[in-house]
Amino acid sequence: MAIVLKRVYELPSPRDGVRVLVDRLWPRGLSKEAAKLDIWLKDIAPSDELRKWYHVRPTQWRKFREKYIEELSGEGASAALDELHRLAAKGKNLTLLFASRNLDQNNATVLKELLDGMRKPPRSTGAGAAAAIRRSARAR
Repeated sequence: MAIVLKRVYELPSPRDGVRVLVDRLWPRGLSKEAAKLDIWLKDIAPSDELRKWYHVRPTQWRKFREKYIEELSGEGASAALDELHRLAAKGKNLTLLFASRNLDQNNATVLKELLDGMRKPPRSTGAGAAAAIRRSARAR
């Protein structure tokens, strides 16, 4: 199984396998037919607040990543992440679609890292969970 990252604006390919949009907002100027999505997991995307925070602080990648992983332990995001893990476990190609122009530092790259290791973020938000997130971030 391959997990691939791809801008949603790129042409679909038969090699994409299951195509999953991992953004909260629908990509501008793109029709649903052209996107050829299998699933849109809105709840797995960063919150509007975090997205806007990172937009004005693009040099704060590490902090964005840490905050995003914390958000993934929330109720709605957790269920969407479970769904993404189920899709990845099926052993078929999985393409995570995103709209960001930054190909290397976006929420899809964080999700791919989690899926590649088949790790889920801690469910707790206590001090132990925060320490585990920081250790995980430093390990990369």
